[in-house]
Amino acid sequence: MRAEDIEHLVALSAPAVPADASVAIVAAAHPSLDANKSLSRLWRVDLADGSRTPLTRGLGDSAPALSRDESSVLFLREADGKQQVFALPLAGGEAAQVTHVKHGVQSFRLSADGTRLALQVRISEQGRGDSVKGLGPEAQSPRHITTMRYLGNGLGYVDDAHTHVFVQQLDLDAVLSAAPAAESAPRPDGSTPDEVSLDTAVQLTRGSVDYALCDWSAAGILAITDRHESRDDDLRASLVVIDADAPGAEPRDLVGVDANLSIGGAIETDGSVWLLASTVGESGRDFVAQSTSVYVVEDGTARLLTDPDTHDFGDPGSRLVAIDGGVLALRRTRGRVQLVRVTRDSVETLTDSDQEITSAAVAGDTIVASAQTPTSYGELGLVADGAWSPLTDFGAALQATGLVSPTEHDIANRDGGSVHGWVWVPEGPGPHPVLLNIHGGPFAQYGVHVFDEAQIAVEAGYAVVQCNPRGSSGYGREHGAAIKEAMGTVDLTDVLDFLEGALQAHPELDGQRMGVMGGSYGGYLTAWTIAHDHRFTAALVERGYLDPAAFIGTSDIGSFFSEEYTGYDAEHTLTQSPMAVVDQVRTPTLVVHSELDFRCPLEQAQRYYAALRRNGVDAELLVFPGENHELTRGGQPRHRVERFEHVMDWWDRRLPVAGER
Repeated sequence: MRAEDIEHLVALSAPAVPADASVAIVAAAHPSLDANKSLSRLWRVDLADGSRTPLTRGLGDSAPALSRDESSVLFLREADGKQQVFALPLAGGEAAQVTHVKHGVQSFRLSADGTRLALQVRISEQGRGDSVKGLGPEAQSPRHITTMRYLGNGLGYVDDAHTHVFVQQLDLDAVLSAAPAAESAPRPDGSTPDEVSLDTAVQLTRGSVDYALCDWSAAGILAITDRHESRDDDLRASLVVIDADAPGAEPRDLVGVDANLSIGGAIETDGSVWLLASTVGESGRDFVAQSTSVYVVEDGTARLLTDPDTHDFGDPGSRLVAIDGGVLALRRTRGRVQLVRVTRDSVETLTDSDQEITSAAVAGDTIVASAQTPTSYGELGLVADGAWSPLTDFGAALQATGLVSPTEHDIANRDGGSVHGWVWVPEGPGPHPVLLNIHGGPFAQYGVHVFDEAQIAVEAGYAVVQCNPRGSSGYGREHGAAIKEAMGTVDLTDVLDFLEGALQAHPELDGQRMGVMGGSYGGYLTAWTIAHDHRFTAALVERGYLDPAAFIGTSDIGSFFSEEYTGYDAEHTLTQSPMAVVDQVRTPTLVVHSELDFRCPLEQAQRYYAALRRNGVDAELLVFPGENHELTRGGQPRHRVERFEHVMDWWDRRLPVAGER
């Protein structure tokens, strides 16, 4: 795989499946170098044979959902620079715009009777953002900030824009029968009607708080909010019910903040509300390695159904799916993401093979799931008899690039346990230079899905070693919490022990020529490693968490992340800070960062780079304009390719495949 092959990384949305389980509607997205953004369209997949046909020609169609009579599909599409809900008859025809919300629609849910849409909308306060036509952010009034959390990675300032819930009546027959674009036809004087005149959505929630839309329930609309007074200093949230017939009425708490939960999502099925949540303790901030669990609401109380010590349903973006007697949820474990059925009395694993399930849908006895695999970024398949079986071949072009399969290992560590991970080896006898890759998080995991970082390095002739050390998710809460107030301890020894074991298991690897790299927390542990271990020829520190003290007040999560991980005692925090030991670094280091990274702010990289140079270390700084913390996953495709070019050029100069130059 080469850098430009990221265009073949096709990711799938959650499928929409009719009652007869004959087909599935799914959105497929991929990076486009020509468009320099992600392009997405809808596909109809025949569940009998996996054949597929395109439903839309749109460049940004996503989030498909079937109408209640299953004659049409509703989805999100960009219109005049804003994302709106559209509808398309499955029998054929043109898509029609359903919503004309001034600020655009982030997500939507269809009511049980199909006559209303609940919408999540992010609204800028008057005088900010898109509320002032023709006045850019640089010309707007100064910001008067009175909160600790006023930044959002990928969003910028969030203190003057809030997400709220709207409702809109839905008459699909009227929408689909209307002449296309008739509503926005020019007036005789050449002007066009104001967008607001078409906006029939009614705002239900208000105020300087956020409401995250979940789903409809019998009592109203379920949403998550942090409207409590101490919200600026904790991570707790409430699950509320919004009366869809009473705009402006105060939402009713279903699960209040006294439950000390950070809530991620909720649905109603069989008359009960089920939710994904993690406990954050009496302080409301104790989030480190707190597994996401499944709860059911009974008599106003959220009852825990899954064991947080062994089961973690915190896969990013996961959503509960209703099934008879309970819900489907996504459990991450040992580099896999399994589909699990949770009832009040049991937890049943439905898939136990080499893939990472990303979403699912249920139609009768049929379960359809999207998944990432070792050879594809997204395929649709059926779940039966404890396994997921792929139906589609969205990854065919990617497979044609010549993917390399890694070897999976459990390697003993010095403390009597083991470290789980993978080793990629290029073709040929070797000895191959080695790249030790460290993941971010830290409560995250390397998985079995195709990983462009490793594949591109192997294509260039490098062996890649990566593992899930203590601090990672997927191995139980104790494993994840092992580095709380002890960063750079057992996580460091785990990655080094795994590296040593990989060198022993693979004699074709060159233990004398090695590099180390990582992003975010991986950037932290890379910087920490090269201050304490000088065996590496070169290093790459990307979007790193490098100075815990400076993180507070600059990062969008700085109000809680740094102290919860490294402790509240300043002297103890220094014992875990890469900046505190930067004078011990001798390894040539490339520091990579994004200009608009508000998770690990640019100054973390700038100060670390400056310290390296002042200490005489061979160091370089690479800064990407217009990008944030998600550059390697969701950045502009051209920047992603340029990043790979710079990364591989760095290794070619410092750690050439052919040996010393």
